[in-house]
Amino acid sequence: MKYLLIFLAVVMLVALGLLALSFYSARVPEGLGVNEDGLADCPDRDNCVASEASAPGRRVPPIEAVGPENEVMGRLSSAVLELGGEIVERQGPYLRAVFTSPLWRFRDDLECLYRPAEGRIEIRSASRVGYSDFGVNRRRVETLREALARP
Repeated sequence: MKYLLIFLAVVMLVALGLLALSFYSARVPEGLGVNEDGLADCPDRDNCVASEASAPGRRVPPIEAVGPENEVMGRLSSAVLELGGEIVERQGPYLRAVFTSPLWRFRDDLECLYRPAEGRIEIRSASRVGYSDFGVNRRRVETLREALARP
């Protein structure tokens, strides 16, 4: 009986901790958007990947894209929505979307910046809380890349 109570107490503490993280992830991080160099760099955590990341382990290739801005951004918007993202900002060549995990409601930010002269979309996907995302953001970028490669 004593061990059951200890087990239940631990489960309750873990659940409360996850709920607190979920609540904290509702806050939009500072530094999102386009700066002079492009998109923000990844923080020193394993829950972010970006095509312009300074750390090689967090870097992903940009997505190849050519065409008029409105067409490319339209295809990008459709692909993001198809993957379950909610587009919260779209201005010219910039798009920001939020993905929310189904169970604990953790939020991740996806940012894309279309550079027509270079024929690519710079991309950044990052979790708002935690240290690791178990590869979720990297898989999201690769799934988006595959969706945009389809005719």
